[in-house]
Amino acid sequence: MCHLDYLYYLCLQSKTKVFFIYTMAEEQIDTVLGLDVEAVENKGEKWMYYSQTIAATMSNRIEELGMTQRALAERMNCTQQYVSKVLKGRENLSLETLCKIENALGIKILQVGINK
Repeated sequence: MCHLDYLYYLCLQSKTKVFFIYTMAEEQIDTVLGLDVEAVENKGEKWMYYSQTIAATMSNRIEELGMTQRALAERMNCTQQYVSKVLKGRENLSLETLCKIENALGIKILQVGINK
């Protein structure tokens, strides 16, 4: 799977940011987000790349909303310390946590097209 396609789905819903990120080359996205994909993939922990991408998306949204980590933790019903760990991009996030992030920040992370 192309990382560029995945990042497109993880972007915030701001049209300017989606266009900007979607039109950048994959290597530029990695540089902008500060991700080292080769190092992550060499360790066999590809999930960490996604965790870092989600953390970057969360950070941008938190900044847009003027929200604190503590406020996000309250919305997610978890501790501020856990939010801090997630924002470092090194947590293997559960589906439950991903849903809490989506609801708390008003963003979409999971895009699998499940019909209800």
